[in-house]
Amino acid sequence: MPLPTPAPRERLHLRRVSYEGFRRADGSFDIEAKLIDTKDHAYPLATGERTPDQPVHVMSARVTINTRFEVLAIDASTDEMPYPGHCNRIAPDYKKLVGANLMRGFRKSIAEHLGGVKGCTHLSELLAFLPTAAVQTFAGLKRETDGWADQKPFQLDACHALDTRGEAVKIFYPRWFAAESTTATM
Repeated sequence: MPLPTPAPRERLHLRRVSYEGFRRADGSFDIEAKLIDTKDHAYPLATGERTPDQPVHVMSARVTINTRFEVLAIDASTDEMPYPGHCNRIAPDYKKLVGANLMRGFRKSIAEHLGGVKGCTHLSELLAFLPTAAVQTFAGLKRETDGWADQKPFQLDACHALDTRGEAVKIFYPRWFAAESTTATM
């Protein structure tokens, strides 16, 4: 169901975020992320005014992972920013995330290593959604009902629709359906 029609309004800001997943020839995977912020009006900054055709932010990251969602390499880039020569200095510090696992504490790792003044708010926000982009990259590489290495598919018990006690799992993933016991113990 689409959103209801909004009240009359004027757009002021546009943030475009994209994630692309790639399988590499060496068997690992790259997730590339990009964030672009623009304004629909002239935007005064301490470093000078930005016109509507000039992005306020253009930031990118490439994270290389394996099938266990472990970060093997990371590169970050800030190409457009409010404070040139300052904002872009932090990008190399994102290599601190090498060794982290996208599915186990990745957002916590970002906060610990790059939170606040230790990182860039925008790069950190961009990287925070890498886990779901990686999951979507792997989707379809193996029959989703099989799981990886005969383990329960990662998407099960990750949202309300795919609760292993629920109807959708009973229908589409019967192997993994875990009906609550109706047998009373005496």
